[in-house]
Amino acid sequence: MQFLDEDIYNAVENYIPKVSEYVNSHGGGITLLGVKDGVVYITLTGACGGCSMSLMTTKMVVQKKLRELIHPELVVVNVDGTPENQMPDDAYKGVQKEVQKEETDEEKHGMMENLKHLVGL
Repeated sequence: MQFLDEDIYNAVENYIPKVSEYVNSHGGGITLLGVKDGVVYITLTGACGGCSMSLMTTKMVVQKKLRELIHPELVVVNVDGTPENQMPDDAYKGVQKEVQKEETDEEKHGMMENLKHLVGL
């Protein structure tokens, strides 16, 4: 596949609402986590999160639809806590999520400074 991870991420992000219709009808949801080397990492949430059919939902619903909409070689992995379904640390996670992480780090630093001040350090 000759696409940048960022391009695939943006395309998937655009189509997630359409792809989510089936999952939503079963009390679940889909969260896009990231993309690495053409592999899309999602997590199924709600009723679909712990469902025994989550692998089938990922491959036969989500992956199939994204292949139709974006590229026929797209691979989708449901990050479900098992070792074989982990997202690489260096996966592209979108601009907003990276900005949110930076803000979170800054907030943590600010909280530590406030705690130090309160205890007289």
